[in-house]
Amino acid sequence: MAFKMKPCSVIIDNTPIYTQKLEDGVMAEANRNGSILLSENLTNKDIKKAVAHEKVHLDQIERGDLDYDNNNVYWKGKKYPRSTMVEGAKNLPWEKEAYRKA
Repeated sequence: MAFKMKPCSVIIDNTPIYTQKLEDGVMAEANRNGSILLSENLTNKDIKKAVAHEKVHLDQIERGDLDYDNNNVYWKGKKYPRSTMVEGAKNLPWEKEAYRKA
């Protein structure tokens, strides 16, 4: 599947940040390659908030606590099926840390 990514106008350290159309309700995504995707419709205030949140997830991935594939999210060795969760929910363990620190 092909899609267009545009560099974001906000530069935060050396993290590659791109904007593109994301699913409804999704502000941003952290990728295992160390990049962040932002929804193309965010305000500057929302961009800063989303980047701070996603950088926590990048740190979680880097330290080996968080991983994911198309079907599951893995947190500290435990598998969480995507089909049974509301992604981004504040009660998920990896989200608790990201909301607290961002």
